[in-house]
Amino acid sequence: MAKPRTVYVCQNCGKRAPKPLGRCPQCGAWNSFVEEIVAPESSGKARRRAGTHSQPRRLHEIEGDLGERLPLPIGEFARVLGGGIVPGSVVLVGGDPGIGKSTLMLQTALEMAAVGRVLYVSGEESERQIKMRAQRLWRAADGRERPFPENLYLVTETDLETILAHVETVQPRLLVVDSIQTVYLPDLQSSAGAVSQVRECASRLREIAKTEGLSVFLVGHVTKEGIIAGPRVLEHIVDTVLYLEGDRFQAYRLLRSVKNRFGTTSEVGVFEMHERGLVEVANPSEAFLAERMVNAPGSAIAVTMEGTRPLLVEVQGLTNPTAFGNPRRTANGVDFNRLLLVAAVLTRRAGVRLSDQDVFVNVVGGLRVGEPAADLAVAAALASSARDKPVRADAVLIGEVGLSGELRSVSQLEARLREAANLGFKVAIVPKQVGRRLKTPAGLEVVQSRALKQALAAALA
Repeated sequence: MAKPRTVYVCQNCGKRAPKPLGRCPQCGAWNSFVEEIVAPESSGKARRRAGTHSQPRRLHEIEGDLGERLPLPIGEFARVLGGGIVPGSVVLVGGDPGIGKSTLMLQTALEMAAVGRVLYVSGEESERQIKMRAQRLWRAADGRERPFPENLYLVTETDLETILAHVETVQPRLLVVDSIQTVYLPDLQSSAGAVSQVRECASRLREIAKTEGLSVFLVGHVTKEGIIAGPRVLEHIVDTVLYLEGDRFQAYRLLRSVKNRFGTTSEVGVFEMHERGLVEVANPSEAFLAERMVNAPGSAIAVTMEGTRPLLVEVQGLTNPTAFGNPRRTANGVDFNRLLLVAAVLTRRAGVRLSDQDVFVNVVGGLRVGEPAADLAVAAALASSARDKPVRADAVLIGEVGLSGELRSVSQLEARLREAANLGFKVAIVPKQVGRRLKTPAGLEVVQSRALKQALAAALA
């Protein structure tokens, strides 16, 4: 009879090695190998895996509405998922501790219980704790308590075999597992949260989701680097990967899609944390600009695309004479390397001296802007602060800054202009369009500039 053997597995990528390694040769992570005991596979299980019960079918013979989705009353969540919950899909939701993952999942379970049976499995909290949170989340708008849905079932369990038995008994349409790192298979000789446990448990849940048409939501922990804990293969097993982002000290939460087999990637839903849980923000651009100080130097409005949605955000810039030999560069909400690039172009091409200035850039509301379309707004905010002249209060700035001081066009420019016009802005400063005609919304003046210096002159007029 084969004996269990000891291997060492990288927690980051899942690579196995016969002995612990200081640095993973596959992903490059340091001190990421953990000891794992692998149980021998029984011959019966091997024969079951070798046998096949599937049959190839012609594409036109496959029945069913492939676009069918379960309606989700939480509109922002439905937007990120692509329009609703796809039967048989597996969704992984990650985020920092205390950001609101369990709150969002419990709200979803409460709302979806009106459509069909929902089984909520928790491996971290007791049933009493979850009911207390549910009572707070399920109150009516006027504060009155309302009865819980009849189709919502709750269990606290970490043994996956027992969980699957409960699934067979309850026959739910939606299964929520909070969290995947607490679930384990008794057959594996390793503790819950180990690489092999996370991988095998997720695979078993995916298998039952595809065969039974059950929609599964998995809550995942994140590491200190901000990625979902466990092997990266976990993200390949599931159909959709969502991250709940935001600062715990701010009210706004951003639900971002980084992988979606049934919808647009990089889609974003915006929520605000209230006493009754996560509340949808119907107009995020208006919310991000609500506390803006008009005609204050160092403030500019950028239009960024999050998936298919244009968002208007306030970019703040501050320059101050440095007290040290090396001036500081601090970026909050924008890429640090893009900030260095924009500061260098401003100094060399636009005549804004920043070599002896500390530079600070902040995106209001906790949003992180990763696309180059915000370069012009960052440059305008810094130039406005350096010259102590405010940017036009009714203007938005859209464009990528090149190393030669030129402005380059960005994608989906017309959608960005429509959103700016809907919020009452009168002027849009954009790169000069070459070879195509730009459709301008009514009431919005579009100023096309070829160079950064020309755009700054229009913005600070």
